Amino acid sequence: MPVQSGRGTGKFAGEMTEINDLENTVENTPETGGADRPRRRSLWFRLFIWGGVLAVLGAVAAVSVIIWAIIHYGRDLPDYRQLANYEPAVITRIHAGDGSLLREFARQPRLFVPIEAVPEQLVNAFLSAEDKNFYDHAGLDYMGMVRAMLRNVISLAQGNRLQGASTITQQVARNFLLTLDQRVDRKIKEMILTLRIERAFSKDRILELYLNEINFGNRSYGVAAAALNYFNKALNELTVAEMAYLAALPKAPHNYHPVRNKARAVARRNWVLSRMHILGFIDDALYRASVDEDLVMRERTGQALFKADYFAEEVRREVAGRYGQKTLYEGGLSVRTSLEPHLQRIAEATLRNGLIAYDRRHGWRGPIARTQVTPDWKEKLAARAVSLGMADWRLALVHEVRASGAIIGFADGVYGFVPFEAVTWARAWRTGERLGPKVSDMAEVLAIGDVVPVSPLNGSASVSLDNFWQEDGAAMDAVAQYRLEQVPAVQGGLVAMDPHTGRVLALVGGYDYDASEYNRATQAERQPGSAFKPFVYAAALDKEFTPASLVLDAPFVIDQGDGLGKWKPKNSSNRFYGPSTLRLGLEKSRNLMTVRLAQYIGMPAILNYARRFDLAGNMEPSLAASLGAGEVTLLKLTAAYGMLVNGGKYIAPSLIDRIQDRRGRTIYAHDGRDCAACDLPWTGTAFEPDLPDSRRTVIDPQTAFQLVSMLEGVVQNGTGRKIRVLGRPLGGKTGTTNDSADAWFVGFAPDLVVGVFVGFDRPRSLGPGEEGSSVAVPIFRDFMRDALKGEPAIPFRMPTGIRLVRINAETGRPARYGEEKMILEAFKPGTEPGFGDVAVLDGSLPIGETKSTVRKGTGGIY
Repeated sequence: MPVQSGRGTGKFAGEMTEINDLENTVENTPETGGADRPRRRSLWFRLFIWGGVLAVLGAVAAVSVIIWAIIHYGRDLPDYRQLANYEPAVITRIHAGDGSLLREFARQPRLFVPIEAVPEQLVNAFLSAEDKNFYDHAGLDYMGMVRAMLRNVISLAQGNRLQGASTITQQVARNFLLTLDQRVDRKIKEMILTLRIERAFSKDRILELYLNEINFGNRSYGVAAAALNYFNKALNELTVAEMAYLAALPKAPHNYHPVRNKARAVARRNWVLSRMHILGFIDDALYRASVDEDLVMRERTGQALFKADYFAEEVRREVAGRYGQKTLYEGGLSVRTSLEPHLQRIAEATLRNGLIAYDRRHGWRGPIARTQVTPDWKEKLAARAVSLGMADWRLALVHEVRASGAIIGFADGVYGFVPFEAVTWARAWRTGERLGPKVSDMAEVLAIGDVVPVSPLNGSASVSLDNFWQEDGAAMDAVAQYRLEQVPAVQGGLVAMDPHTGRVLALVGGYDYDASEYNRATQAERQPGSAFKPFVYAAALDKEFTPASLVLDAPFVIDQGDGLGKWKPKNSSNRFYGPSTLRLGLEKSRNLMTVRLAQYIGMPAILNYARRFDLAGNMEPSLAASLGAGEVTLLKLTAAYGMLVNGGKYIAPSLIDRIQDRRGRTIYAHDGRDCAACDLPWTGTAFEPDLPDSRRTVIDPQTAFQLVSMLEGVVQNGTGRKIRVLGRPLGGKTGTTNDSADAWFVGFAPDLVVGVFVGFDRPRSLGPGEEGSSVAVPIFRDFMRDALKGEPAIPFRMPTGIRLVRINAETGRPARYGEEKMILEAFKPGTEPGFGDVAVLDGSLPIGETKSTVRKGTGGIY
């Protein structure tokens, strides 16, 4: 056994020795380079293997995290597809007929501009400042994110603020669909939405949303509004330097205000210009010129804003009623109205002057307030917010009263003088509706401490104030002279309209919109009085009457029923005139003739005519309604007169011609007629398009002309004769209600119809002797004088078939040679009067069966 073991062991040992010798030989050869080299290569190999494994595991983990994040944060994200129909809140603008801006309505003052209308250099400026690779990346700029991350590491080490790396698409996702919270989950959601938005929308659509949504500060939302509010320019008028400044604002609008932080604003603008230069958007010369350009803010003080508050507010109500408040304030509508600024100026001036003239006839009501003349009187006067209505009126405090006048002071420390001659109109108003005695002493009107409105005495010389010193003891220099004024307590309205279309050319609803927004032209329903009579006469002319028909002007009494007593209408003069022609009855506004006529025709027929003219809304079928006891608005009554002068065609009052949406598409047009030829190009030799007349006929055109002719007589010979000084073809009718609570005049030229109303908001008498002819007629006259200045005096248009016959104005019979009271009267064919007996309507028999020329009494009506 030992022998065997020894052999075996020796053999194994010998083999191992040979192997070790061989390894030593290999390790010590020059090619292997040392004894421990194989062990080192084995370590690197293992590290490489493990690194690969860890990388794969990390990638799998990262992908898993990304998938989890997409699934987790993507579940409750807002629907990005809403951006396809998203329209940013944009200003709605109201324009006059000549394009002047009347008013803007917006919750965010933004103007929408399609991307096609944005100048290329403005786009380049924003790309340079915000996202130079916008058109190249898929929503996320990964290299930009890496650069921002490195910058933020350095900023964090230095204690500076961190910087973002959001692309324009990311900003769209954040501004439209997310909040501005600085949180990791919000950032993940933003990135997910960004990728979805990029797949769903074009780059131009994304950029359009961005440029129209972002806030530029200075109450500017969207780049178009910013261009106007900072530079008062349209986008295509901006310089490159101004474009670069706008592109610099979204980062921090309040930090780069061009006035408060001009140095920082210029530095930021120049940085944007440098980026544009580096990226090749501008050359060296333009870059240097833009950098050297001064940054000057030009506020929107020069915009063509025309003030017509009553009109604009009525348009606002109509647009809101048609499309809703949201569309009005966010829809970006462009509303072109029918307003003519020239006529609106005249309307406001004449109405105010007429109300002031009436108010002065009724004396001085006293100062607006009384106070002590203390050292702080200027501050107290400035704090007193009172709307005076007139642009040149100012609030003043009386400092001293002298026999020659009163010394007044204004809130700005300037003094003035009111001479005695400028207050002589201010007689006291006594009870019993009468004026007090003439003013003989300045102290009867003003006292120290009175707060009163005054206006400059134009053309008067300055006066020196003896023995009057300023607070600092300095002598007073010569001061200007002023007139004592008074804000009227009475109110009124005026409407001017195109009688052929119903377009409202001017509208004033009161003395001062700032003091009262209540619109007396469209909201106040008042009794028109005799201004309704033409529609009673229209019913008569369409029956069997002519302008020369005779109606008895005599007492009229009717029993109203048990316990109601008898109704006894009367003429304003309290006189009776016997048989009179319809023309004369309308010219002189005879109540008894009108009632007798309405009783004969029947109130159902009268109400039918009132409905045709849109006047029957508050009218009852009583004879009192024939005298204007119903209630109408000034706007509707003016439109009704327009239907008379236009030949009996129906018109509806309209303040809006056209409404366009934010992209210029017409969504409403007042004139809805089809006109294919209107879209053809103009050749210079083409004829004007033949437009169809779609207006319905309200009354016979011949009847309408007869009424126009009779109403022209009102101006020439009747209650509106103060107007005939204008020397033009004008017609119209006065209206005065019981106790002179309402005064009207509605009149017309061939192409313009105007209505005037005057009365107190809480109805009460205008005073003794005050009626439509004294209150409303002068306002109409002054308006027409200025509105028609320079226009040719054209006659009223006469329809085919009307026959003009010479008749006696009093008897209605054909005129004989040499008669003085002869007129040309308009008759329908076959209704001309003869030389025989003339029938008189007295109420007992139909007019065609009346035998006597004049019937006695009231015609059996008791």
